[in-house]
Amino acid sequence: MNFKQVVFDKEKGIKLDIYDADSDVALPGIVILPGGSYKTFKERDAARVALTFLTKSYQAFVVEYPVNEKKNYQEAKQSIEMAFNYITKNAKDLNVDTDKLGVIGFSAGGQLAAAYSNEKDTKAKFAILGYPVLTQALDEKIGIHSEDVTKQVTKNTPPTFIFGARGDQLAPYADHIYPYTNALYKNGVNFEVHLFSTGGHGFSLANKFVGIVNNDRTDTHFAKWFPLCVEWLQTL
Repeated sequence: MNFKQVVFDKEKGIKLDIYDADSDVALPGIVILPGGSYKTFKERDAARVALTFLTKSYQAFVVEYPVNEKKNYQEAKQSIEMAFNYITKNAKDLNVDTDKLGVIGFSAGGQLAAAYSNEKDTKAKFAILGYPVLTQALDEKIGIHSEDVTKQVTKNTPPTFIFGARGDQLAPYADHIYPYTNALYKNGVNFEVHLFSTGGHGFSLANKFVGIVNNDRTDTHFAKWFPLCVEWLQTL
């Protein structure tokens, strides 16, 4: 594996972390948007997720969007667009199959991933949303001005995989995942949703590899979202 970082805007802290599988053939690609309530980037959602996707023969990328005192929802969205534009423009050098390039976001990153996947000119061929925030319910708590992504779904929204936990109190299923999947269903979008009876918000991969940097939060049942997701991706 090779690692490289591309800085798009030093002042705003917009960067792209490239986890190159060092392949001699084009591989599927995954663009990762960590959570963290715009305060920081959680390692549980970033490097460790990227390395895990590498084991499944994906080229992995982590977008560092503006956080903390620089946080801004619209600029975060622009960061994702910059990342996808860079990856598609340099696909040959990065050995990425742009027909199999998608996005995954966790929590606040899930809202950004959903928003980007619904852009008219999105380059994401699929979207994966982990315990996502999909409405403006947490704007005041986080300190941003976002948008209700559940209202942006169209028939052109790419195939979407969503997972969350029944006990998620921060982004409850009924307020976030349910209205989004309902919109996907009504628009005839290919989607799969898993609501686990165990686990919770911020569990990421929920295994020991992530648990050691995530307050030992692990859950073998909730962790099944990843193999289920990989299996789903193979059906696309």
